[in-house]
Amino acid sequence: MKTLFALAVALVAGLVSTSAAENSGWTSMFNGKDLSQWKSNEETKGVFTVEDGVLKVSGGRAHLFYVGPDGQAKFKNFEFKAKVMTTAGSNSGIYLHTEFQPSGWPIKGYECQVNTSHADAKKTGGLYAVQDVMNNAPSKDKVWFDYYIKVQGRRIIIQIDGRTTVDWTEPADWDPAKSLKDMPGRKLSEGTIALQGHDPKSTTFYKEMSLHILP
Repeated sequence: MKTLFALAVALVAGLVSTSAAENSGWTSMFNGKDLSQWKSNEETKGVFTVEDGVLKVSGGRAHLFYVGPDGQAKFKNFEFKAKVMTTAGSNSGIYLHTEFQPSGWPIKGYECQVNTSHADAKKTGGLYAVQDVMNNAPSKDKVWFDYYIKVQGRRIIIQIDGRTTVDWTEPADWDPAKSLKDMPGRKLSEGTIALQGHDPKSTTFYKEMSLHILP
């Protein structure tokens, strides 16, 4: 009888948990099994693989774009969260308001840096080339950390393990062609999320990625 009661309690708790997740407004972007709802540009083949419920990014330059259930994912105001783990010398990034392109560094949108110990002085939690975290990373290699991004209007917030590393508002007269020269597409509009594979020696891991669309 006690066993049946325990099973019933567990079942109810599971239903409540599932219902709460569905009603929270957050949508899972990664099923932990394959790359469903994502599209790699395969600039370097085999960079994005799924192993033991984790997305592994390793082997060269390529980008993985979130396309969503209908293949047309595009959003303006949103929250994004994921667990990320770097390894020695790895470099990656999370692009926002971007769009699929077959090769090269994504031109459209901003990059949120992922880099604990790579030679690049721009470290984890920075808005690349706009508001950087220099030299001292808030992350550690081989340790999972929480990565949070929020875009609301012209404001971009980045938090690492709950600590704000970027709180930047794009100026009304922002002209990246003048401010950043070689990054003319670095501006807010709308678009999707993309993950970066950087170089052959770089290995980074992602899991528990989810999205919350804001009005």
